[in-house]
Amino acid sequence: MAQSPQAQSDLVFALRRVTERAACAAFDWIGRGKSNEGDKAAVDAMRAALEDIDIDGTVVIGEGEKDEAPQLYNGERVGRPDAAFKADIAVDPVEGTSYLAKGLTNALAVIAVAPAGSLMSPGPAFYMEKLAVPPKAKGKIDPAWPTKKRLEELAKVLGKDICDLTVFVLEKPRHRKLVEDIYDAGARVALYPAGDVAGALLAAMPGSGIDALMGTGGTPEGIMSACAIRGLGGEFLGRLDPQLQTEKQAVEAAGLDTRRWCKLEELASSPDVFFCATGITTGLMLEGVERSDGQTKVQTLMITGQTRERQILTNYLPDPRT
Repeated sequence: MAQSPQAQSDLVFALRRVTERAACAAFDWIGRGKSNEGDKAAVDAMRAALEDIDIDGTVVIGEGEKDEAPQLYNGERVGRPDAAFKADIAVDPVEGTSYLAKGLTNALAVIAVAPAGSLMSPGPAFYMEKLAVPPKAKGKIDPAWPTKKRLEELAKVLGKDICDLTVFVLEKPRHRKLVEDIYDAGARVALYPAGDVAGALLAAMPGSGIDALMGTGGTPEGIMSACAIRGLGGEFLGRLDPQLQTEKQAVEAAGLDTRRWCKLEELASSPDVFFCATGITTGLMLEGVERSDGQTKVQTLMITGQTRERQILTNYLPDPRT
């Protein structure tokens, strides 16, 4: 049963505090060359904040298995066991840990929440090929098409020329041919070293300046993006695309299909989703954490699936050092 509008509003604002705390904790590690320390600070802050949330949640996408991660591991129960809302939780306390350490753009603290049993479990698949496009293109782009045909059809449904399309792609060696194909088709490429959650969401938001996201990134980030885009009314499709030999072997042993593209409704089967992302470093979608004059400025995107509402809230918090 879906929650009341007031309960939905209360929950998304409570989740905003979770990502804000993680972002503020990670801020101290921007550009310090220590990705593990930055991630740990954000994990600790996010885990503590989840204790105040009125949900009975199970982490389905987190920091890894229990023997690898002491907190926010897959299968961990968080929140309040007596809460009425039983939920799946996907977290990424620092989306882009290595880029946080280098002081680069688009680092986010992210959480997605959905009713229990509604989020796809990716198993041992760490990487996923993704396609994200705006609501007008939902159901009209076959991800198996060649890049040029995808862009031709996207331009048609958006009422644009191909030369006016901009595609977000992660700047990785594996994407060299994809980038060449986009250029050859006549579209623009927005290349970023990290941040495909932001890229996917912007692709699903009409008027954002990004018309599509293409390429392979993290599977956990794909599931979280699917939650958010389910709430935005856009399109997101994913195909498991293991990159390392060990990952390929594990995916094959698990019997997972790497040829089939999963629909949005398979990745996040319930429309009753909640998503929050707080900027750590400034990027395309959100401003990063800033500290001055005894206060900390944070900016958070909040999405509520049932109402398809999205809000960007700029909040000013007391500087924890004062």
